[in-house]
Amino acid sequence: MPLAELIRPTTLELVVGQTHILGKNKPLSNIMKSGTIPNMIFYGPSGVGKTTVASIIANNTNMCLHKLNGTSASTADIKKIISEINTFNGYNGILLYLDEIQYLNKKQQQSLLEYIETGEITLIASTTENPYFYIYNAILSRCTVFEFKPVSPAQLIPAVKRGFDLAFKQYSKELEIDENVFEIIAKNCGGDVRKALNSVEMCVLSCEKRVDTDSAKAFTQKSNMRYDKNGDEHYDVLSALQKSIRGSDENAALHYAARLIVAGDIISLCRRLLVIACEDIGLAYPNAIPIIKACVDSALQLGLPEARIPLADAIVLLCTSPKSNSAYLAMDMAIEDIKNGNLGEIPRHLQNKHFDGEGNIEKGQNYLYPHNYPNHYVKQQYLPNTLKDKVYYSFGDNKLEQAAKKYRENIKKSSE
Repeated sequence: MPLAELIRPTTLELVVGQTHILGKNKPLSNIMKSGTIPNMIFYGPSGVGKTTVASIIANNTNMCLHKLNGTSASTADIKKIISEINTFNGYNGILLYLDEIQYLNKKQQQSLLEYIETGEITLIASTTENPYFYIYNAILSRCTVFEFKPVSPAQLIPAVKRGFDLAFKQYSKELEIDENVFEIIAKNCGGDVRKALNSVEMCVLSCEKRVDTDSAKAFTQKSNMRYDKNGDEHYDVLSALQKSIRGSDENAALHYAARLIVAGDIISLCRRLLVIACEDIGLAYPNAIPIIKACVDSALQLGLPEARIPLADAIVLLCTSPKSNSAYLAMDMAIEDIKNGNLGEIPRHLQNKHFDGEGNIEKGQNYLYPHNYPNHYVKQQYLPNTLKDKVYYSFGDNKLEQAAKKYRENIKKSSE
């Protein structure tokens, strides 16, 4: 049996981390004391105690316990559990622990709905994905969601120490442990207790006389980051990257970019940098757009590991550039008008007319060609009549846009 399974806590007091929901007078602790188990969904990354807490709660009830995993459960498995309602086995109620519920399709989730609502089945489900995106709304409305968080290194160290003690007994070994080993494993497992204990087990199995810092680093160096290209963490990293650049914090931006680079996901990084150049830098420094495009093209041609170099240039440039979202906001306002039906007819002098029919009262295009006028500007109406006074774009307060504003004001004055 793996060390992580052998050391699995049997009481809430032994669970590491999650003090925000498991501490004294916190929600799950109080639920355990009450003896009444509601429908619950545990949401959080792998290895942080969701299954452990669900098992502890289940084992402290007198209900008939069933366990299913969404990756392998079938509709027949669910129907079999439902068939036990009002039988001798289900006399005290049925508690269903459903791991990875996000893998059940909508029909499978719906098949449980009636019995959850009546209380004939009590559901404790767990998921590593955002339940508000992946779980059927009717199920969500009948459950309380509890978020489990990565375990901090300080909270993990006692579990790592217990893991070494148990592993020594399990494998009949006595090894010396370097002073920093506990801290290295606790820090480098990304808040995942299971990964930390797996690293402990590998250290005990592979070392002969002493567990040194090099061994600890070797077994944890690939475990220090959570990343799933299609999961919440992926979008959280990209969001943190963009907000750090928008906030002009190059150190934070480089950190989040490094997460993507280490995960080998430079495609997502390149795409987001192109968006940021247009959305957050915009007209405050328009040259950033072709420069970032050049950096991105270089990165994609070079590939890793050299791709990190032009990407670092791009990130620092974006962070240290002036910021403006004026054009982006203006476009969104214009799109909103179109969606709301605020269109209006295109003014005649802007239409693509090359001749006038016999029935047309108004003859001639009457378009004023700006290049024929001083400063290449002449006043005429461009928006439809229904929107002729509409203003979408407001000049940003940066140097370039203010210079453009002054130029615009000057040519308008000169044409009066």
